[in-house]
Amino acid sequence: MTSIHSWFATVRRRLLPSHLDEQAPPFWSLFYLLFLFVNWAEQPLRVWLAPTLLSIAIFLPLYFRAFHHKGARRFAHVAAIAALGFAMAPINSCAHTYLIYAASSLPFCGLLLRQSIATIFGVLVLYSLELYYVGYPPKYALFVAIITGVIAVAVCAANHYHREKHLRQAELKLSHDEVRRLAALAERERIGRDLHDLLGHTLSLITLKSELAMKLFERDPQAARREIAEVERVARDALAQVRRAVSGIRAAGLAAELASARLLLESSDVRLDYRLGEAALPPEVETVFALTVREAVTNIQRHAQAMSVRVDLAVHGGEARLSIEDDGRGGAIEPGNGLTGMRERLHALGGRLEIQSRAGQGTRLVAALPLPEAWLPAVPIGAALR
Repeated sequence: MTSIHSWFATVRRRLLPSHLDEQAPPFWSLFYLLFLFVNWAEQPLRVWLAPTLLSIAIFLPLYFRAFHHKGARRFAHVAAIAALGFAMAPINSCAHTYLIYAASSLPFCGLLLRQSIATIFGVLVLYSLELYYVGYPPKYALFVAIITGVIAVAVCAANHYHREKHLRQAELKLSHDEVRRLAALAERERIGRDLHDLLGHTLSLITLKSELAMKLFERDPQAARREIAEVERVARDALAQVRRAVSGIRAAGLAAELASARLLLESSDVRLDYRLGEAALPPEVETVFALTVREAVTNIQRHAQAMSVRVDLAVHGGEARLSIEDDGRGGAIEPGNGLTGMRERLHALGGRLEIQSRAGQGTRLVAALPLPEAWLPAVPIGAALR
């Protein structure tokens, strides 16, 4: 089985471009070529079999090479495939199979859906006229045109929406990466400003006191020692402040994480609403909450089958509480690495994790962390952010 899979992967790499979606069915769709051998015409097998096999030999290179092009070049390959259908029509009554293949590729040629459908109907009119003039009954020509039109439009529309979805997902991924990049850039700029303001003042003070100590060294050694001791104290205070400032480098921003969560959920048609408080949080608390949001949203997107999610952050009784609630399927939750990691991070800071989940009524997760008195907000939290 492994050797077969390896062989198939090798064939795929040689025939198809590397960027092609792995879920695309370029090989499975070749089974529709079997319809070419359901020939409803009354010609003997020796009349249509050899030309049909020859047409397939021409079709396959056109089919696979089309995946390597886009725009006008791909349209040229699509037109050549459609031409095979016209060429085979007098010999094989199921030659319209090639027209369906051509229709399925029109969305990838850069055409709008309405342009693709108009092209399909124009080609079918010409194909019906050909069937009539080569001797097929008018009713049969009309029947083939209708059946081919229905299938071709359905396949074309499905591929069009598949392509649009793929493009939207790519745009969402780019937006997701850009949000993270901008959040990291803003955080670095903030830390740079804080360090500049902090060290600029502190180093100036250390320089002045050091110069004063040098001047007092010979005249008043006691005063000089006091200045040196003051320099040491200022330097130690500055070191402590620098450590507090750079601790934000490793902090994950809650607002940025929520923005990323919205992009992730919207890609699955899940609505996210959130309310954040006005008060700032300690970096370590914000980091734990941001990681909690990331893990919870990932689980919701994968397993909950929810339509909407709500995130609330509030401060009550000296602790910050983060609530994440969805309207998904709920039910028993098996603790995995994600939930275990959440609990461990919260317990490390003296917090707790509460989970309420009922089948068919969604899940509510509450993460609570105590706050130092210096970080307690002076005003109630409740400013809505959408």
